[in-house]
Amino acid sequence: MPTPRLLIIGLDCMEPSLVFDQWRSDLPNLSRLMAQGSYGRLESSIPAITVPAWSCMMTGRDPGELGIYGFRNRRDRGYHSMGISNGTAVKFPRLWDILGEAGWQVAALSVPGTSPPYAVNGSLVSCFLTPGTDVAFTHPPELAETIRAWMPDFMMDVPNFRSDEKDRILSNLFQLCDQRFTLAEKLIIQDQPDFLMLVDMGVDRIHHAFWKPMDPKHPQYEPNSPFQNAIHDYYVHVDQRVGELLNVCDDDTAVLVVSDHGAQPLMGGICINEWLIKNGYLTLKAEPIEPLSLDKVDVDWGQTRVWGAGGYYARIFLNVKGREPEGTVSMTDYEPLRHELAEKLAQLTTPTGAPLNIKVFRPQQIYQKVRGRAPDLIVYFDDLAWRSVGSVGIGDLYTVENDTGPDDANHAPFGLMIFHDPRSPKQGQVLEGAQLYDILPTMLSRYQVETPKGLRGKVLDV
Repeated sequence: MPTPRLLIIGLDCMEPSLVFDQWRSDLPNLSRLMAQGSYGRLESSIPAITVPAWSCMMTGRDPGELGIYGFRNRRDRGYHSMGISNGTAVKFPRLWDILGEAGWQVAALSVPGTSPPYAVNGSLVSCFLTPGTDVAFTHPPELAETIRAWMPDFMMDVPNFRSDEKDRILSNLFQLCDQRFTLAEKLIIQDQPDFLMLVDMGVDRIHHAFWKPMDPKHPQYEPNSPFQNAIHDYYVHVDQRVGELLNVCDDDTAVLVVSDHGAQPLMGGICINEWLIKNGYLTLKAEPIEPLSLDKVDVDWGQTRVWGAGGYYARIFLNVKGREPEGTVSMTDYEPLRHELAEKLAQLTTPTGAPLNIKVFRPQQIYQKVRGRAPDLIVYFDDLAWRSVGSVGIGDLYTVENDTGPDDANHAPFGLMIFHDPRSPKQGQVLEGAQLYDILPTMLSRYQVETPKGLRGKVLDV
């Protein structure tokens, strides 16, 4: 048996057009895997966000089944109950749990959705949501000491990556990347696991921090910036680290390179709560004199039918009688109001009046089940090229900035996958119609491991 039998290299937010087209000739290791194996765009979950996308990919379940609709989720039916979703919210076994049950020695490193760490048949290092290395971040707990000895300054994430400290962010990014790949190499040599997966968050972070200097299509393009090649050079570095990691694996190791979603220039923000106020759905007791989050303003809930939340996409919540504390919408009005909102939102345009491709999703129609406290509507503005801005008091329906700090990029609904098993090469087969839900059933089927019932995905011919 090769060591590891299966290696998964997760590159959060890696954009398929940059790897497959624009920079392919500069990425020799990824290019070779593509030429010898199968590759293609990988449709993300809805929403196409790190949390829940990696958990969807690793469990074969959708956000509705997981009850995880983004980084922040409503903890209860209160109006100010949004909280960060940690790994304890994931109630289904993940790929490494299923392989571990089947007797495989596994290692899962920094996969989003694994904080706090939990017991696996092997080792686990928790993800970027871990506050730091002063709390539990490994299974077994003693692995933490080993990691500290190897890397005294081990990072969980790039601190404050939405800021103007560009030089510091850039050096942190390379450090974060190098630590993840080096850790993977050391654990393969030391533990000889059957399965190893790592996720590098640096790709996502560098898009958010450095897309403007790279892309002439960005509305705030920064030509001749000292950072114009930052993203390109990082992709080249990641490619080099992929090659070095493969050098410590056996020649027969199967490799999956995968991203949870893609990236694109941030065209602007739509102030969803400003729109709801303007259209008479949301009522404030007093208009703020400066931009504030909805949590910090005095909302007249007894006169409010709908409110929204910001982020990569808009979440629309209806103030339902008997469900929310001061509900105003009766159940008989619920569907007509959802329909009315979907129709009106679909008419939103860009600031110049050009049509804005709006997609409005009802959770009950896109998920196999709807658990937890889902939004009543999920709205994509131009396939995520525009973000949803939740603040009020902006005085306009549109912004150019993100309300959470400097931000150059938004997510895109398609990530990528490249799979190469040296024992059954596919010679550059291009995959069509692959979805992130297909990864789990495809891998389990390949290794003849029993697949859980009720999965969403299909088995890909890789």
